[in-house]
Amino acid sequence: MNPLPPLLRNLAYAGIIPFIALALMVQLAPTPVNYLSAESLAGYGAVITSFLGAIHWGANLHTLGKTPPSDRWENRNAWIWGVIPALVAWVALHVYIPVGLVILASMLLIQRNIDVDTYAYYFSNDAARLAFIQIRKRLTYTAVACLLWAAVVIIFMQA
Repeated sequence: MNPLPPLLRNLAYAGIIPFIALALMVQLAPTPVNYLSAESLAGYGAVITSFLGAIHWGANLHTLGKTPPSDRWENRNAWIWGVIPALVAWVALHVYIPVGLVILASMLLIQRNIDVDTYAYYFSNDAARLAFIQIRKRLTYTAVACLLWAAVVIIFMQA
């Protein structure tokens, strides 16, 4: 039995649809739709990257003022880490699109690797944490594959 609510799972998996659809459009759609799809993919990747960073703020706002922070992660690092993905995503939107897509893919992987450890601070139920990490892993790897594939298509196939 999955400890995560069905709504959470459904929304999480629905969030991957734009990655897949836009990556396919980058490859298959005629010009200029393929270029608009690449811009849209970068924008969506930036939004998701920022959203995943904001999870840390949301989790820490929930406990703010209730008890003193028990360690450095809750006291300072989570606040800083929560902002970094949004800043990286913003930069990724201002560079050559394939480079931006690679930056976003890299940031999603970095976030996933850091978040696997930091989610221990946010979940009181270990089964829910492990189930969420499993979903997050699947979604991250799919999003990264879509971003990288679109970058490759733009650089090598549409040149």
